[in-house]
Amino acid sequence: MKIESFIRVLAGGMVLLSVALVYFVNAWWLLLTCFVGLNLIQSVFTGFCPPTIMLTKLGWLGADGIIRPGGNKSR
Repeated sequence: MKIESFIRVLAGGMVLLSVALVYFVNAWWLLLTCFVGLNLIQSVFTGFCPPTIMLTKLGWLGADGIIRPGGNKSR
């Protein structure tokens, strides 16, 4: 999976989780949605994206921008 697709899936999942938490728990969970949205906007301008950094440190993100869970071993 390419990193761009992964970021979209992750952001969409977090927004859906936030909506569910707002409905079942408390309206303050809308702050999670705001955080996700602001993080997406700032990543466009700064290039700083925490999930990308985390995947790189795990060794799952290759130089080609493809995510390979378990590491980027030669295949």
